[in-house]
Amino acid sequence: MGRSFETWIGNRYVRSRSSNSFVSLISAISMLGIAIAVSVLIIVLSVVNGFERELKDRLLAMTAHASIEGVAGELTGWQDLRRTAERNDRVTAAAPYVSGQALMVFGEQLSGAELRGIDPQQEDAVSGVSGLMLDGELGSLEAGEFNIVLGVELANELDVDIGDKVTVILAEGIVTPAGVVPRTKRFTVSGVYRVGMYEFDRRLAFLNISDAQKLYRKKDSVTGMRLAVTEIFEAHAIVREVALEHGTLVLISDWTRRHVNFFRSIQITKSILFVILLLVIAVAAFNIVSTLVMVVKDKQADIAILRTVGARPSSILKIFVTQGSVIGIVGTLAGVLFGVLLAVNLENVVTYLEAIFGIKFLAADVYFISDLPSELRPWDVVQIAAIALVLALGSTLYPAWVAARTAPAEALRYD
Repeated sequence: MGRSFETWIGNRYVRSRSSNSFVSLISAISMLGIAIAVSVLIIVLSVVNGFERELKDRLLAMTAHASIEGVAGELTGWQDLRRTAERNDRVTAAAPYVSGQALMVFGEQLSGAELRGIDPQQEDAVSGVSGLMLDGELGSLEAGEFNIVLGVELANELDVDIGDKVTVILAEGIVTPAGVVPRTKRFTVSGVYRVGMYEFDRRLAFLNISDAQKLYRKKDSVTGMRLAVTEIFEAHAIVREVALEHGTLVLISDWTRRHVNFFRSIQITKSILFVILLLVIAVAAFNIVSTLVMVVKDKQADIAILRTVGARPSSILKIFVTQGSVIGIVGTLAGVLFGVLLAVNLENVVTYLEAIFGIKFLAADVYFISDLPSELRPWDVVQIAAIALVLALGSTLYPAWVAARTAPAEALRYD
């Protein structure tokens, strides 16, 4: 009976509108403040998680899991290295590549770019480039055809379409009686891809590995070997195993080391945002303190009457803890519900707003990813809700303690 009595009065104080509408308004504002803070934290962390996921997926689509390169930028005997890699149970595929810098010219447009020579069939096993084609096919990069596949931003910069011929100019020149003349070669644009990361879409072009060997005069050597592994988070250990088994001096790298700054910056940003927005939740939770202090002041006569009819101080304490808990629980649940709904549908909401207002939230030439991804993780929601509830419940203790210490005679002296 005691518990039901305290809970009933606490709930009545939350819903009461007859005595002091201002106090009820403050209670509603406290609920709303917690709900907004919780939902914002859920949405922000979901966006950060989405960026991390998209960054990883798009990087892996272009950079493979691991790579082995020659010390001087030239890897000879790569066929033996490939056989060594394929004997490893944790390596699913290996593909050679040739990489170099060049200047691309079309009409009056020009742009620097990284050229990557690949075997289309082998490359498809270590990366997802073939699935990112907007126009044309990666298989069009046939040996001796001197075709080239450009990123969408690079194609737009050069203003080229499928079938146009671009001139590739290398810094390595040819010595002639008239002086050093840059080496040039014309390539036919046979495809356009889009990753969604400006770094790749603007600066990377693909050609056949045989054509690249001729262009850079590498004969039968390559720049390196790209590997696909079974466990991406063990890529560093796996590529090290392959290099040691091969026995020659090489340079090894993996997707985490090559782009480690991206992932570190995301983790730091996520931690900072989590702390900052937790402070927002704390401010919203501490509004419960001011709300309950005002309620205690307003209910002095009620408290005194309850004490005179036999209510113990612990019962008064539980009444106001119940009231504050209701505010915290309702606010947290509302925030979780709204935050989860918006986080799940964020990409559609952003697309709709961009279409309505004719704006782009993430400019492709400023951010690595031009879309606004979102990934809701249940553990983040549980953490946020638990912390919000703890802060809200903690905020009820001081006002409830003050109410429990109210002296009935003092409270009723002027009533």
